[in-house]
Amino acid sequence: MRRRTGRGSAWARLACVAAWALAPLGAAAADAPEVVQTVCAACHGPDGNSLAPTFPKLAGLQVEYLEKQLREFLSGKRKNDLMDSSLPALKAANLGDVVAYYASQKRSAGTVSDDKLAAAGKAIYDDGNTGSGVPSCSGCHQPEGEGNARYPRLAGQHATYTMAQMQAFKEGTRTNDKARVMRAVAARMTEQEIAAVAEYIAGL
Repeated sequence: MRRRTGRGSAWARLACVAAWALAPLGAAAADAPEVVQTVCAACHGPDGNSLAPTFPKLAGLQVEYLEKQLREFLSGKRKNDLMDSSLPALKAANLGDVVAYYASQKRSAGTVSDDKLAAAGKAIYDDGNTGSGVPSCSGCHQPEGEGNARYPRLAGQHATYTMAQMQAFKEGTRTNDKARVMRAVAARMTEQEIAAVAEYIAGL
């Protein structure tokens, strides 16, 4: 995997700032933990509904999943340049408050830009691909993408972000999945299948 350059990181930070500037503050932001208002909201939005498709929506994610991801960013088990810059603030914060806040927010509806691609994704999401050994996504993430205590909510997530994470699992650059489940699944999927499933998930 090509290392991200300083210039790339700078552009990503500018995208965060732009997303924060465009995001409506809303009543929920006033009740958010301080670290959410001063650090997290810049990329993920004040209510966890990011506007930039490269940054994940955190609203409505399960407490168990959110806590696991934050702790693994802090421990270095999961890595991301932008998250690394936020670690000092997260270390000083009450993670329980951050997790509870985002888990309690309502996720915004996603959009589908390619109906044909989404239809192909639905077939894989619901039934998998028996020929290549890809299991259905719905078996773990639930039929409507709502997830559960073990597997995260997917419904409405940005397709761009979902594709990036699936590709990272496929390439082995993201390794914090339980029992290597996502790495095993992604390794069997083609790039077209990943794009199709991501498009379908965005519209759930």
